[in-house]
Amino acid sequence: MFTGIIEEIGEVRAVQPIGGGGARLRIGCRVVLEGTKIGDSIAVDGVCLTVTDLARDSFLVELQPVTLRRSALGTRRVGDPVNLERAVAVGGRFGGHYVQGHVDGIGRVTASYRDGPALVVRIAAPPELMRYVVERGFIAVDGASLTIQRRTASEFEVSLVAYTQEHITLPRKEVGAPVNLEVDIVAKYVEQFVRLGTASGLTGELLERAGFGSEFGGRS
Repeated sequence: MFTGIIEEIGEVRAVQPIGGGGARLRIGCRVVLEGTKIGDSIAVDGVCLTVTDLARDSFLVELQPVTLRRSALGTRRVGDPVNLERAVAVGGRFGGHYVQGHVDGIGRVTASYRDGPALVVRIAAPPELMRYVVERGFIAVDGASLTIQRRTASEFEVSLVAYTQEHITLPRKEVGAPVNLEVDIVAKYVEQFVRLGTASGLTGELLERAGFGSEFGGRS
């Protein structure tokens, strides 16, 4: 589990294809190596990956074919910056939102513009993900926990304060650049509960009669 609070911007040092359609990435970094052991999880641009080798200033991860299909990591090249975050330690502070490191799909940057000191970035997302995108809700973009400022039928906007602009890779992305998207897991759970409840005849009115209250969709 991750929080979407990026700890460090690393750099792709090497890309090595491996048999079966996978790949290895060596990531140069400093901060996220502190306390990290082989077998630990690090989110690389929002993708939860297992550390398979450690060096003084880098770590190695392997990408399965499914990871390359579902994320934009296959487009990363030597020298590219990547967002890095270690898995949350038990008892650690939780500053962003629940991020699993399981990318739901790939979006693309369509525009960016200034709003005073803030940088607003517009991103197009697939229809199957836009259903979970709500204004003032959460989304992880390349692993960074961001608040959705505005949405249309096919795009959404996020506004980056000055600090965030300096500590994540999104401001460096050009129009057309692919980004990893992970929608709020809570939204997906709610959708499934409602769908399964409707199929079984469970309604908000029945929940209210059972004493659960109008917060479950019954009458107020």
